[in-house]
Amino acid sequence: MKPMTRRRCLQRIASALPAAVLAPLLPYPARAAETPAPSNAESTLIARIAKKFITEHEVPGLSVAFSHRGKPVFQAAFGMADEGAGEAMTTDHLFRIASISKPITSVGIFLLVEKGKLKLDDKVHGPAGLLGIGGSPKLANITVHHLLTHTSGGWQNDRDDPMFRHPEMDHAELIARTLRDQPLKHAPGENYAYSNFGYCLLGRVIEKVSGQPYADFMQKSVLAPCGIERMKIAGNTLADRIAGEVVYHGRNGEDPYRMNVRRMDAHGGWLATPADLVKFLVRCDGSAQPSDLLKKPSFKTMMTPTQANPGYASGWAVNAAPNRWHSGSLPGTSTIAVQTSSGLCWAGFTNSRSKDLANALDRLMWDIAKSVPAWNA
Repeated sequence: MKPMTRRRCLQRIASALPAAVLAPLLPYPARAAETPAPSNAESTLIARIAKKFITEHEVPGLSVAFSHRGKPVFQAAFGMADEGAGEAMTTDHLFRIASISKPITSVGIFLLVEKGKLKLDDKVHGPAGLLGIGGSPKLANITVHHLLTHTSGGWQNDRDDPMFRHPEMDHAELIARTLRDQPLKHAPGENYAYSNFGYCLLGRVIEKVSGQPYADFMQKSVLAPCGIERMKIAGNTLADRIAGEVVYHGRNGEDPYRMNVRRMDAHGGWLATPADLVKFLVRCDGSAQPSDLLKKPSFKTMMTPTQANPGYASGWAVNAAPNRWHSGSLPGTSTIAVQTSSGLCWAGFTNSRSKDLANALDRLMWDIAKSVPAWNA
């Protein structure tokens, strides 16, 4: 067998594109007559847009899914799940979704609030805190809401991000070390700093309050009610790859298999298909059909930003449209999930990343959405 060069891989991806779009809807149930699906011409245009994206950005594979007003209308897969083995991408392939895990965790927190097991102003640290660790005055003032909105005052996603250090440590060891060695830079509530570690703490809050492992609670209370069955926490190495999971392709010297992804559970550890994410999004869009996971007051609070950052609420990026979304990025992974004010939800995943890929993927998904005028993107 000849070695798989980049040129041969791109040629194989391009040749696979027309077939990939021929069966975008098979896993979905029959659609209601009023639900607008792409015409043949629109599907061809979408395939052309996807092919251009894959070629320009040297992306091995791409998978997308769309819903309109709560009903699935389109999904398709393009390119390769594993460019070395020549494994074609399908809509059933699972991806590490990276930080799109955060809105999922946020919904879990708000469900516990609705059940009366938790309050947003509950303290997290200190002797009276939910986790009962960390005794400095600043730490003792951090609330659940501060963690949800990235306003705890520290632990930013930069070169000192705790979640990418000490991969040999478990949650308890990493948390103890971080609280001891990385003091807060600001008083809680004053400053926005995107924090993976803050969502790691929220995962531990969920465990403490629910009495269940984080993944178990989320699967039973959030994912199962959405009809999602295959989502699980990712493994760390290539040997941990589960059946149906893509292979992640490092670029620019990055190694997707030298991270403790499993430890990222609540902030970036989930595996999913785009269709899974769309099922989640339509149950968290403020609409009565299908019924939301959260009650309207909880939904409104979850989507309300802080003064520290008017563009970010509790686990969701927001704007005045109102559109709501989150992106995700890890070595070998770039993802986006969006709810629009016009009733569209979509998710798009790739199995590589590069410097400008996040913005390009966002533009790609909007271009696909606008290819179907009936969707009113």
